[in-house]
Amino acid sequence: MPTEPQPQPGNDTPVGGSMPPPEGRPPPLGATPETPAGVPPVLSRGAGQRAAFLRRFVAGLSSFCLALFLADAVFSLVADSLVLLFGIRLFMAPGALISALSLLLALLVYLLMGLTPMIPKRFFLPLALFVATDVCLSVLVAIIRPGWQYRADLLFSACQLALGLGLLRGLQGAFRLRWPLVPEARLGPRSFSWRNLTGFLAVNLCALLAGTAGLGWLTVITVKHVSAGFLALRPGGISVTVRRYVRDDGKSVLLVPMAHIGEADFYYKVSRALPTNSVVLMEGVTDTQNLITNRLTYQRAATRLGLAQQDAEFNPVVLEMVMADMDVSQFTPETVGMLNILTLIHVKGLNARTLPVLLSFSPPPDFRNQLFDDILHKRNQHLLKELQVRLPDSKFIVVPWGVAHMPGIAEGVTASGFRLAESTEYTVIRFHFPGSRKRPKAQPAHGAPA
Repeated sequence: MPTEPQPQPGNDTPVGGSMPPPEGRPPPLGATPETPAGVPPVLSRGAGQRAAFLRRFVAGLSSFCLALFLADAVFSLVADSLVLLFGIRLFMAPGALISALSLLLALLVYLLMGLTPMIPKRFFLPLALFVATDVCLSVLVAIIRPGWQYRADLLFSACQLALGLGLLRGLQGAFRLRWPLVPEARLGPRSFSWRNLTGFLAVNLCALLAGTAGLGWLTVITVKHVSAGFLALRPGGISVTVRRYVRDDGKSVLLVPMAHIGEADFYYKVSRALPTNSVVLMEGVTDTQNLITNRLTYQRAATRLGLAQQDAEFNPVVLEMVMADMDVSQFTPETVGMLNILTLIHVKGLNARTLPVLLSFSPPPDFRNQLFDDILHKRNQHLLKELQVRLPDSKFIVVPWGVAHMPGIAEGVTASGFRLAESTEYTVIRFHFPGSRKRPKAQPAHGAPA
């Protein structure tokens, strides 16, 4: 009986191993088939379906983000152009809604970049950075140059549209709208990576520290610009600059930037610095017709912050104190309505009862300018008229008004022939850190000699 030849050790048969099964036969029980190098293991049916669903979800979400980014640019371009050219605000409301949704979705996609490397960063990182920059610059323009807001928004919208079209072309390979805007082929192969997550967190931590420092510097510059130097942010606290203006006829006007709440010794020092022969033109809107339904008080805020109220601590000993402010009845009805809503929220808080009242308020298109005109400009003009009335009979006039009023009042004073003679800085609120000294208590106010 013939016997089968025994396999000899060689290149095709491992020594001490078993022969591979003949072609067409199944492998022996217990054997594990080897996977060729470079070929990923075959996923189970359920895992493959989950991976496919995740890729479709990421592609759809990022596509929706890009679509909203482009829609926001188009709506903003149309809305700002209509306002600048014809004064038509037809698309302002839907444009604001689309902008808010675009901002939220861009933030969501940005956070997802840290969780999954599938989102192509070279396309969506510029989008997220542009949205953040747009928000910061828009706020800065609204504060420093309110009159340039629509022009700046128009420029930002044009840049946004150009960037969105560029991203679309890079993703699609051409300027075409084919859903999804982000093809699955553009997504990364892996759904999660610890390296991607740790790198994302490290970069954002550095960006947060740099952004905080930059925001602090920008806040300092903005506050100084808006207040015309009357208010300043220092490392130790918030300070104001008291300025004395003089005229060739010997008259003097002292502008004292005030705050409703502050350190007790601030009010004490300012009270002592006022000459006893001065006339003080006080701030304080009257309400002879009881148009404001809720009384505005700063007691709760002062108590929580450990500060004092101006009404309780500012007690100068002077020749005369005159109320030189307007009455609520001189404001427009829309301003009175807004003041009632704000005082209601201040007293009751923002809750289920006060929120519908706030949402139901429908101001006119130019309400912002109207509100600032009532709250600032009209009151400043009223004070400057009272100042002119008191000047012939008064040698020294003191104006202790809020910081927001000081730039306009100073402009009116210098227009009357006064020039700046001296400045003195006072700390209104100190920044207290663990281990720092407690705030000093108020002292009895005494007038300083003339």
